[in-house]
Order: sequence, then C-alpha cells, then structure tokens
Amino acid sequence: MRSRSLNPALILVVLAAAAGSAPAFAQAQGNPGLGGQPSGQRGNRVVQPYIEVSQVVSAELTPGDDVVTFTQVAAGVDINVQGRNSGAAVSLRYERNIGYGDDSVDTDTISGVARGTLALVPNTLSLEAGALASRSRIDGGGGATPNPLVREDAESRIYSLYAGPSLNTRVGVVDVQGVARVGYNRFEADDALVTQAGDAVDVFDESVTYLGQLRAGVRPGEVLPVGLAVTAGGFQEDIDTLDQRVRDLYVRGDVTVPVSRTLALVAGAGYEDVEISSRDALRDADGNPVVGADGRFVTDTSAPRQIAFDVDGLLWDVGVLWRPSSRTNLQAAVGRRYDSTTYYGTFTYAPSQRSTFAVSAYDGVSGFGGVLNNGLARLGSDFEAIRNPVTGDFGGLVSGTEGQALIGGLGSVRAAAFRGRGVLASYQRNMGRTVAAIGAGYDRRTFIAAAGTALAPANGLTDESYYLTGGFSRQIGQSADISTNAYVNWFDAAGTGNDVTALGGSIAYNQSITQRLVGRAAIAVDYFDSEFTAEDFAFATALVGLRYNF
Repeated sequence: MRSRSLNPALILVVLAAAAGSAPAFAQAQGNPGLGGQPSGQRGNRVVQPYIEVSQVVSAELTPGDDVVTFTQVAAGVDINVQGRNSGAAVSLRYERNIGYGDDSVDTDTISGVARGTLALVPNTLSLEAGALASRSRIDGGGGATPNPLVREDAESRIYSLYAGPSLNTRVGVVDVQGVARVGYNRFEADDALVTQAGDAVDVFDESVTYLGQLRAGVRPGEVLPVGLAVTAGGFQEDIDTLDQRVRDLYVRGDVTVPVSRTLALVAGAGYEDVEISSRDALRDADGNPVVGADGRFVTDTSAPRQIAFDVDGLLWDVGVLWRPSSRTNLQAAVGRRYDSTTYYGTFTYAPSQRSTFAVSAYDGVSGFGGVLNNGLARLGSDFEAIRNPVTGDFGGLVSGTEGQALIGGLGSVRAAAFRGRGVLASYQRNMGRTVAAIGAGYDRRTFIAAAGTALAPANGLTDESYYLTGGFSRQIGQSADISTNAYVNWFDAAGTGNDVTALGGSIAYNQSITQRLVGRAAIAVDYFDSEFTAEDFAFATALVGLRYNF
C-alpha cells in the first residue's frame, strides 16, 4: 500500500459538513432506526450517532481452512434532514479491527456517503455537494468491486467529493438553467498490479474535475409553436498520471416539437471540441519509463503534450420526450458525437412517495474520477445508505425517494482516460416496516492513450463489467429487525477472457435490549473466482456484538 493517504478526519469533516449544510425542516422518510425512536430525532430531522463493539470470526472455505478472529470497534452517525427547498442525507462510519497474533487483522477504515442541497435563493439558486468514502477489492486485471474482505490484502480505498451551484430561473418567457461543479477523486491501492502475462496495469491515482453548463430556452407556444433552446457547456478532468487532460467543450441548439399534451419530438445540433492529451514519462538511458519510489510513472513535465484523441465538428441527435404525469419522465436520443454514433437517455417512474424506478443510459469521455462524481450527482438528497451488516461497508446502494439508488459499478480502475458507455437501473421501495432496494448495470470502457507514451499499451483496450446488488430490511414487532443484502459482479479485462467473478450475501438480526442498546448477530458468505489466480476463494464470516444509539 502507498504511504501517502487521505486523512480520515478530513473526510469525516467533509461528509458531516455536507449533511449539516441543509436546515432541518421536515420529517425525514424511512425507518427511524433500531431501538425505537432515536434520541437525536426531534420531529423534523433524524440525527442518529452510535457506537458498536463486535466479535468477528472469518473462516476460509476454499482453497484452505484458515480461521481468523478479531474485535471490531466502530462509531458512526446517520443523518437525514429535509426541508421545502433544502435537504441532506449522510451515513458516516469509522471502524477499527483489532486482531490477535503476528499475522492478525489490524485495520482502520472510514466509509460513508453524503449528498445535500442548500437553497441560497429559494426555487432559483442552490448549492449542491456530495462526498463518498468507500473500501473496495481490486484484482490483478485492474477491476474493482465494492465488497472487500477485512482479512484480505486486496483492499483499496476510494474518496470522491464535489460541490457547486445550480441555477433554475425564468427571465420573461425565457427559462434559464445552469450548473457548475468542481470535484476531487482519489483511489488508494497498490501502485501497479501485474497480471499473469507480466503486463503492468497502472491504476488510477487522483484527479480534479470541472463541469459547467448554461441553457436558455422558451417553451412551445410561448413565442413559436415549437420550443427553442441554446446550451453551452464543458467538462474537464485533470488526471495526475502522466498529466492527462480530458476536455469536452460544446454549444448546441435544440427544437422541441409537441405531438400531444404528453409527447414531443426533440432534435438538436451544434459544435463540439473534444481533446484527450497527456505527457510522457521520464525515460532512462535505455528508453524505459522511469518509475518513482511510490511505484508510479514519473511524469516528464518538460515534455510537450501528446494528443491521444482530438475531434471537433458537428454533433447532432434526435429523440423523444414523454411526460404523461409529474411522476413519469422519459428522455431518449440517438445521434452523432465523438465522431461516432451515440445513444443516451433517462427514464424515471415514481408511482408514489414510497417507490422509485430509474434507468439511465450514458456515453461520455472522462477518467475514473468523472465516473465517481457523476454517480454522486445522480443520487437524491433524501436516502438511507444500505451497508454490509458484517463489514459495515457502504457498497454504493441507497434506499430513498429521489433519482438513482446506486452509485454505478466501479468497473476498471486503469489510469488511462476512456470513453465510457453503459446503462444503470435501480428500484427502491419503502413499505412501512419493510425497505428494499436493488440496482444493476453494465459498463464498457474503451481506453484512450497517446502513442509513444508509457500508457500507450492501454490504448484501444476495452474493459467490461456487469453488476447487481440488492438490500432488504424489515422490522419485526417494536424491538427487532432483520436485514439481508447480496451482490454479484462480473469483470472482463480488455476482452482477454481473464474474467473476475465476485458474489456474496449476508443476513443480520438486531434485537433491542433497552431503548438505546441493541444486540446484533450476522453471517455472510463471499466467493471470488479470478482468472488471474489459479485458485478460487470462499469465506464465511460471522459477527455478534452490541450497538449503542445515543
């Protein structure tokens, strides 16, 4: 592992700040928590701090029979505050695992997710922010899944945060919308992973993202029978590895032609300028890339930028807009972008305040950090995080009433920029004593790197991943609940047949002993099948412990 790491206290401050940015106005949705009414709840907000102490035993089922035992101590807070124009949700947890013996488990981890919206000018200008801290498991081919085992050395850490204003106003008959975001992303793991073929896979380190868009338009029937709009925007990601830069600038006009009260045809065209560039690594006397003490390529900052991808010219698309009610919305389009055919769209259906179904298809150029920031931005600001009951980890799934319920699959963590295409779907439902959520997706990343640079071997490679995750909880009477979750991830590294399969499930039972003290018991089974190792791995883990809700 790299010695350089983010300060967990800093992430805690960022997550807590994102939660506290919204005033507490309305009663938060969802289960108030174990042990009855939390003492932090005051009618219009949920603030639930807690501590946990547990004993954990993990048994290797295959290929060996090793058994480890350790004590888990954790502290965390779950917050949900909702108002008329502002709202925020946060789930934050710090965990310390204490083992016994020379080869014992000895780790500390912070994990959590936060998403908030603060109304600066009600119904006009707001500030949005999001943050993520999570553990993941990384494989030799550069694939990552958000379900690590504490006993493994394959653990890696993901940090992502973003903030920026959004604008929604009306000037005369002209609707004006705008958004601006700045984000930071970091992935901590072994600096270079080596496959069985001996090829080094350099993984993502860190990046800064910038996004901005401004749109002005008039609705059909207000000036002309059709609606007209003009949009200008851009995205840039500065990736630390070899000083990569992804830049996407565009301007476009759109026409909306009503077909009926609920259906319209849309068409747009414009100009785009997309460029991906980087510098090369320093070279030694034999022409080999120089690797620093941290195991990464050393960037030659004096070298000129080398272009990996450069497209400018016409972009266009045609599609449909269907809004039969305020709870159903479909937007879908096909067109030309990045000098090739593109497809994208969204569909959301919320039949009631208790359930939401969402699907989105995407296509864009970015680095790994852009994927993380976009995933955070898709989440609503009213949710409950679904965690693994044994490890306490957040795997990217939430249960709420807004937007997507899933921060998409991590997929490949190669350092090179890429064009990413895929689809993401989620369904969430709150049925009184029962809360359920499920998410699934497919992600395809074709990597782009400049010829002659140290990352050139990745150019044109395609990594694919499929993922499915779900969670379910139900209260039993007034003093107990049961919860389960499960996940499946498939990863195909660059179409070589070097697949990785990770799957598992867990079940937990919680019983209130007093109003604040809760007894906990859980069991989980995890299985990993990787073509990069000769053996498969399977583990069973059990936990018993106590939780105290303040």
